[in-house]
Amino acid sequence: MTNKNPSNHLKAWREFRGFTQESLASSVGTTAAVVSLLENGQRGLSASWLDRLSRPLQTSPGFLLDRHPSDLATELLELWAGIPTENQPKAIKALRSLSIDKTGT
Repeated sequence: MTNKNPSNHLKAWREFRGFTQESLASSVGTTAAVVSLLENGQRGLSASWLDRLSRPLQTSPGFLLDRHPSDLATELLELWAGIPTENQPKAIKALRSLSIDKTGT
């Protein structure tokens, strides 16, 4: 049975990025058992854990808590993942210049 209201979306992001619990654990220096506890909400996702896990999963720490990968435009996620970290501020600036300013300023 699938949990309709998970405490986080770590498992969904892990599966979306093609990691097993073991491979994700290895990439962040922990065990698959710890990843399982984090996914199931039996162990809290501290700011430190969110930061560590978001890097290999190529997402933001906040998205691990409140965004399921299927809720987002996959093409944008893939493009973002391909932008080197040092160029991401430029990419954000470019996207903001294309967005509609809803405040009228």
